[in-house]
Amino acid sequence: MQAGTLIADKAFNADKRVIEPLAATGKATVISPKANRRSPRSFDRELYKARHLIENFFARLKQFRAIATRYDKTARNFLAAVHLAATSSGLIDDRP
Repeated sequence: MQAGTLIADKAFNADKRVIEPLAATGKATVISPKANRRSPRSFDRELYKARHLIENFFARLKQFRAIATRYDKTARNFLAAVHLAATSSGLIDDRP
């Protein structure tokens, strides 16, 4: 993983499988603990709240059939379609 921080939902709240390997490589995790966890961990609530913006972006992007079904087979054309869909639907703010 190239990023320094993993922001994930409660499904990734596994110490041995997810959190400990990332911590061993110096990566930070922002994962909300499950309600039934015996020893709740602390996490950055403000950063976790921003996670919904990323989820909303992908939800809007999936509304475009050509992107959801990966109609364009080359990476260049697929990325161009993602850029086009993101700008045409107002997902990307192109103001200076």
